[in-house]
Parts: sequence; C-alpha cells; structure tokens
Amino acid sequence: MAETNRFRVTFINQGKVYEVFARDVFQDRLYGFVTVEGLLFGEHSQVVVDPSEERLRHEFEGVERFHVPLHAIIRIDEVAEVGSARIRDMGSGGNVHMFPGMLPPGRGQ
Repeated sequence: MAETNRFRVTFINQGKVYEVFARDVFQDRLYGFVTVEGLLFGEHSQVVVDPSEERLRHEFEGVERFHVPLHAIIRIDEVAEVGSARIRDMGSGGNVHMFPGMLPPGRGQ
C-alpha cells in the first residue's frame, strides 16, 4: 500500500496564524506563491467540537486548493498524523512577525 504524504502548513493571514493540514503542498506557477491542496481535517466525535477548526472548515468549504504568498509561510512540516487545524492570534509577546512587504515611505531611494 502506498504511503500518503500529509503536511502541516503554518502561515500568516490577516494578522492571525493559521495552521492547516493538507495532502499536497508545492511551488506554484504564480511567482512567489505556494499551493496548498487537499485540505485535511481531523476526525473528532460529534460531542466535542473545536470552534477554531469549525471556523476553518467553514472558511475553506468548497476550496480545492489555495495559494499562499511565500513571505506569509512560517513553516511546512511533513507529519505522520493529521492533527487539529487552528487559528491563533499572533499576540504582542510572540516572536512571529510578518516579513515587511514593502519599504516604509522614503526608504526606497
């Protein structure tokens, strides 16, 4: 039986840190983007519902693949098990920061 790859992709989107699981992650044809395809969500009992994962399920409902700018990627891990997808605040005390997309006014000369 063929082994299937599973990836945990952590990236920044609108000031929040997203952690999702996918079947396929690869360099995009669009310059500077990474394609994330085949989202996977962990199987949980119907009694326990993780609000963060439910929010992600709803946000990515019907999405086959999406493209993340390379500078928004924090890390990509190949994992054995699919965990719980989540959205976290970046927080002011954390050490995760968005790479600046452009220079401040007056710095580009």
